[in-house]
Amino acid sequence: MDRTSPLGAFLKARRARLSPDDVGLPRYGDRRRVPGLRREEVALLAGVSAGYYTRLEQGQQGNASPEVLDALARALHLSPAERDHLHDLSPTTGHRTRPATSGDDEKVSADLRTLLTTMAAHVPALVVGRRNDVLAWNRTGHALLAAHLDFAAPESPGTRPNLSRLVFLDAPTRALYRDWLAKARAVVGNLRILTARNPGDTHLAALIAELTALSQEFRSMWDAHTVVPCGRDVHTLAHPAVGELTVTQQTFDVPKEPHQSLVTFTAEPGSPSALALEALKCRGRIVDTPVACVPTP
Repeated sequence: MDRTSPLGAFLKARRARLSPDDVGLPRYGDRRRVPGLRREEVALLAGVSAGYYTRLEQGQQGNASPEVLDALARALHLSPAERDHLHDLSPTTGHRTRPATSGDDEKVSADLRTLLTTMAAHVPALVVGRRNDVLAWNRTGHALLAAHLDFAAPESPGTRPNLSRLVFLDAPTRALYRDWLAKARAVVGNLRILTARNPGDTHLAALIAELTALSQEFRSMWDAHTVVPCGRDVHTLAHPAVGELTVTQQTFDVPKEPHQSLVTFTAEPGSPSALALEALKCRGRIVDTPVACVPTP
């Protein structure tokens, strides 16, 4: 019976990517049956006993102090985001959120909706929730990412688009991203963070199970235990209405709504991509406020 915990699975995946050469350990001419560091080597580097580390990785050790987790992060050469993820996975130190069993309680404030509408004249934007569901978007955000979907879809929990599901299971979304693999890896890396912070969320667990069952690519990326926090990304899009354009995606936390994020898309001023965004927002009069439109070529 596999008793590996999420914490143990992450530790195992991270030690598998390192070699003795990476951490300054001698090989002694040995031939390794599996890639990566051995458990006793990680324990040595972290300053804990081999037995303790083995129990931790196998899910038989109930707790680990913040100091031990930080020592393991240094031993495994974790990035800051991976170190935070390691703490999130710990039953005793993780800053877990309350279990969530329904998405019906995720609502966008009136002020944030006003901001989205105001931004529509200049910036495509959307608000996503704790599971990457689209809770709201402005006209330009909808036109940029998902014009093939109903604009009103985010208004009901039963029809809300899920960005993770769209990337892996929706053909128009997949075709939108020139470097789909990079986008897909980022989506999976962010889902790893969300699941660690919301271990009791049954809807999030169901989403992971669905993607695992329906996408071999998702299964492979999920098994890699990559951690990628949302922040700033640059994507080249092959948009069906305005052609190719490059946008910078930025994600901001929403004040007083820790589970919500505001996602914006911008282009370099004066660039062909900026002109494409202008053409997009004017195409079909998709904005609700008067703006000076650049004629579509």
